[in-house]
Amino acid sequence: MYKKTFALLLCLLLAVPSLPQMLLSHPWQGKRVAYLGDSITDPRNSGSKKKYWGFLQDWLQITPYVYGISGRQWNDIPRQADQCYKEHGDSVDAIIIFVGTNDYNAGVPLGQWYDEREDSVMAGIHEQKHNVMRRHRTPSMNGGTYRGRINIALNHVKRLYPTKQVVVLTPIHRAGFYANDKNWQPTEEWQNGCGEYVSAYVQASREAADVWAVPVIDWAASSGLFPLMDEHVQYFKNGDNDRLHPNDKGHERLARTLMQQLLALPCCFE
Repeated sequence: MYKKTFALLLCLLLAVPSLPQMLLSHPWQGKRVAYLGDSITDPRNSGSKKKYWGFLQDWLQITPYVYGISGRQWNDIPRQADQCYKEHGDSVDAIIIFVGTNDYNAGVPLGQWYDEREDSVMAGIHEQKHNVMRRHRTPSMNGGTYRGRINIALNHVKRLYPTKQVVVLTPIHRAGFYANDKNWQPTEEWQNGCGEYVSAYVQASREAADVWAVPVIDWAASSGLFPLMDEHVQYFKNGDNDRLHPNDKGHERLARTLMQQLLALPCCFE
């Protein structure tokens, strides 16, 4: 049985010369990718010497254009995208957005995806069209809410790069970060200032896929990083005062997860 299967596979490989290349190549190999986000993306953050995008650069020869800045939230993504466009124009193959944990820490209200109102619209099926009253929804562009910020950012990025792949990564789990008396961040076991847990922000990031037709890679669920356990301190900067920022080992795990997830997504559409 195994010999027959092997022989069949060998015949297939010989019959289609390009098939081995197709099987071995990664769709993101050698591409140019912009990374937008916060401190976990920021090359200047001291949590690790190499970030997840650095590992992808090594493994897939991806050229990284990195714009993440420590402490930034979803409302900074349009600015980062504009800076990328200013420096590289349309010569970017894809945009990866990894942000949201600082919105949770800052107590940004979740808000809603849509604003709705009653309005008239011309409609007709198998009959003469006429004005009817119906509920009408438009994306909420409230920059003071988490969902509103995502709407503003993805509306901007998808208009700026209409032919490019845009991927959203959810926030990962977070434990304590105690930089100093003015920057003391408790674990995700605690609600933030507006009474929400970080899981609500992760869920809202997942929902962006349905609202904006962007693939969302769920790092919270798939990365395996769980800093609330002492056993997972090995993946973070410091078990005593920084279980928010992954170290090199943590970033490598993030990168391995991302590399496999990206296999299912095209990088280019042209």
